[in-house]
Amino acid sequence: MTGFGERGGASRVGARWSLIVPVKHLGLAKTRLARAAGDHREDLALAIACDTVAAARSCAAVGAVFAVTDDPRARAALSGLGAVVVGGEPGGGLNPALEHGARAALGRLPGFGVCALSADLPALRPAELARVLTAASAHGRSFLPDSPGVGTTLLAATPGQRLDPAFEGASRARHLAAGARELVLPGVESVRRDVDTPEDLTAALALGVGPRTRELLGRVPACARSAP
Repeated sequence: MTGFGERGGASRVGARWSLIVPVKHLGLAKTRLARAAGDHREDLALAIACDTVAAARSCAAVGAVFAVTDDPRARAALSGLGAVVVGGEPGGGLNPALEHGARAALGRLPGFGVCALSADLPALRPAELARVLTAASAHGRSFLPDSPGVGTTLLAATPGQRLDPAFEGASRARHLAAGARELVLPGVESVRRDVDTPEDLTAALALGVGPRTRELLGRVPACARSAP
């Protein structure tokens, strides 16, 4: 585990949340974007993750971002952005990785709420994330559905509550069934717009993506052209 909170080594004063951002090994990440990105799929996946983490780090409500990954390139890039890199994933998929990251976060910042955040939110706006986290503070466990209303992009647990993630697939229904409160908020589309397909990428581009994703698409215009 490397890095911690602000580059000076302390969490941001006044913040209340530790964010857990899981990043797959880049060789396995965003396979459905191959149609848009071709040989640059791994680069695009990393750019998207970096823009997500950078935006989260800029949110005043966030004390630290814990990036759960064993990918060497992702570790270096996300650590350079000030994320706490948590290695040693237990295997078994996304949810065990999130639990692993949550344990690391609670060990470092035991009085903070823990929030799992998708790593594929290239249009993420810090102010919109802050709005969601403020709403989450009023509930023990809560979540934000993705733009189609099927999955989940954010799951939050206030101090003393278990995270109990149930991501992947139709996770909105699973989080509801497990008793998490669904957050229904206007004006937070950048927190809901995850990117798995070329169509998702087009929607994110319409919102305005972060600088790393934008720069990559500018260097490889075929990526942007391939998105319908």
